[in-house]
Amino acid sequence: MSNPQRWKPSVTVAAVVARDGRYLLVEEQTREGVRLNNPAGHLDPEESLQQAVVREVLEETACRFKAEAVVGVYLSRFRRADGEDVTYLRFAFCGSVSDPDPSLKLDDGILRTVWMTPDEVRASQARHRSPLVLQSIEDHLAGRRYPLQLLTAHPSLYDPWIPG
Repeated sequence: MSNPQRWKPSVTVAAVVARDGRYLLVEEQTREGVRLNNPAGHLDPEESLQQAVVREVLEETACRFKAEAVVGVYLSRFRRADGEDVTYLRFAFCGSVSDPDPSLKLDDGILRTVWMTPDEVRASQARHRSPLVLQSIEDHLAGRRYPLQLLTAHPSLYDPWIPG
């Protein structure tokens, strides 16, 4: 029997992209004001974690993302400006991006993309969407890389009919 009150974390994905000593971030309008974030977003139904991060990077930066490794898996809780506590399960991937496709429009709320040095990212912590922005970059700088084979999307994920 299913429990309608069962707690579930929000599953998100994020991309940690470094190029020429700088990290790709997005500046976005949020409930808390303008914030900096890794290109990131929620996992959608019938989507693997890798598909989700590729989609999110494209939607938020107009760049095509190639995942190369998992940087980390993070469980964290934040209190939003409206007072609601939200628990996130975040999968951070590192990889490379193409140049932006000028024919693509950025997601609503995304103001622009920025490339920042690690020191600039550290100095801007007060503007981060969450502490995981810096944490995932620090983990990347520390050399944390786990093989993509760590994550498996079972074929049942894509099956329109799942037996009960």
